[in-house]
Amino acid sequence: MSREDLYQRILSSLHETALEDSHWPETSALIDEACAVKGSALAAIEAGPRDIPKALFVWICSEGQRQTELEHLYFERYFSLDQRMVRGRRLPESQLVHVSSLYTPEELKTSLFYNEVLPLYNSQNGHCARLDGLGSSHIGWAVEDPVKGDGLSSAQVQTINGLMPHLRQFVRVRQALVDADALGSSLAMLLDNTRIGVVQLDRSGRIVEANDRAGELLRRGDGLVDRGGSLHAFSPVEDAELQRLLARALPAFGRQGVSGSMVVGHPVLLPRLALHISPTVEGQPNVRPRRVAALVLVVDPATRMAIDPSLVAAALGLTKSESHVAVLLAEGNTIRDIAITTGRTESTIRWHVKQILNKHGLSRQMELVQLVLPLAILPKDRP
Repeated sequence: MSREDLYQRILSSLHETALEDSHWPETSALIDEACAVKGSALAAIEAGPRDIPKALFVWICSEGQRQTELEHLYFERYFSLDQRMVRGRRLPESQLVHVSSLYTPEELKTSLFYNEVLPLYNSQNGHCARLDGLGSSHIGWAVEDPVKGDGLSSAQVQTINGLMPHLRQFVRVRQALVDADALGSSLAMLLDNTRIGVVQLDRSGRIVEANDRAGELLRRGDGLVDRGGSLHAFSPVEDAELQRLLARALPAFGRQGVSGSMVVGHPVLLPRLALHISPTVEGQPNVRPRRVAALVLVVDPATRMAIDPSLVAAALGLTKSESHVAVLLAEGNTIRDIAITTGRTESTIRWHVKQILNKHGLSRQMELVQLVLPLAILPKDRP
C-alpha cells in the first residue's frame, strides 16, 4: 500500500470512528503503521476545579489492540501521577515534543511515572502533543516508542504533524456527538436527535435532509440559511469559509474528504453556532434515496437550558455570587446587563469577574465563558 493510499484510509477510518468508537483499534493500527511507532494513546482532558485535570476518555492501543487492562490500571493508579497531563496543557498547540522534555533533569532520575510506568506503556522514548479541544478541554496525543531506532526520522515527524489536524477534528466531532447523546447513531437516527442540529449533504453539497433542530435554525436565518437547497452562512465572510470547508469535505475525483469546524452567527452576541463538518464513508447505514456524503453538525448553545449556578459553583470552586455572575456571562449577558439584572453596580460585577479569572488563571471573559458552557445540560423535556 502506498503512503498516499494509507493516508486516505486513515482519513476514512477517522470519519467512521467519529460515529462509532468500536472502530478505533483499526484506525489506531493504520496510524501506527503510517508513523512507524509501537502504539499510541489518545485522550480528551478537561480542566476541573482548582485546575485539576479530568479525563473525558483515554484510549491506549498497541499493534491495533485496545489495551483495556492498561487503561484501567492507568486510571486507578497512575493518572494523578502523570506529569504530562498538567505540563502538557502548557504546550503550544500542535507542538510535538519528546516526553522527556516535560520532566526536570532531577525528575528524569526520580520520577516513578517516567522510570517505571512509561516503559510499561512503551513510551519512555515516545513523543506527545497538545491539541485544542472543545470549550475548556484539550486533546492529548502520545505516540509510543519508534519501531526502529531511538528517535523519529524527519519523515515520521512530518507524518505525525500531518495527522494532528485530523485527530483534533475527529475528537471534536466525537465529543459533539457525545454531548448530544448521539454516539453510535446511524445517519437515519441522527435525524431524530433533538439535542443537536444535523444537516445531511450529498456529493454535490446539496441538502439531502435536515433534522428539526437544524431546520429551525435554517428558518430563523441568524447564522445559517438554505439558499436553493444549498447550505450557506448568513455573513458573506463566514459563508466563504463555510464553502471552503464544504469543498474540502466533498472533494472531486473520489478523494477522501477532510473534516473541519467553524463558528457562525451574530458577530457580537454570544453564544454563536458551532459547525462541525464531517464526510461520511461508504457502507454507513443510509435509508435515504440520495446518498449522504457529508454531515454538518450544528451546536447551538442558545438551545441549552439555563445553567445551574450551584453546579458551576461546585465544579469551579466559586462562591454563590461568583457562580451567578459566571452563568449570566456564559448566557450572553454583558457586564451592564448583569448589573441591571442583579441590582448591583458594574464595578461590583467587574470585581467578581476579576476574582473568577484569577482563581482559574484566566485573562479574558471569553475564556471564562468557554469554561462554563460545557457545564450546561440540555433539559430532558425540551423538544
